[in-house]
Amino acid sequence: MVKKNKRRTGKAKPSHRVRKAEEFNPDYTEIKNDLKRIGLLAGMFLAILIALSFVL
Repeated sequence: MVKKNKRRTGKAKPSHRVRKAEEFNPDYTEIKNDLKRIGLLAGMFLAILIALSFVL
């Protein structure tokens, strides 16, 4: 079977878009604080589990 090539007529649209003057600059301070709190809680629970493994 032979594939037929379809040709487009008219102007081709550019595939890339022009970047605007404003840049994406998110604020991650809340996420950093949450991750610190999660790490602290995980460390505390791990220490408690290790302590309990010696006691029990």
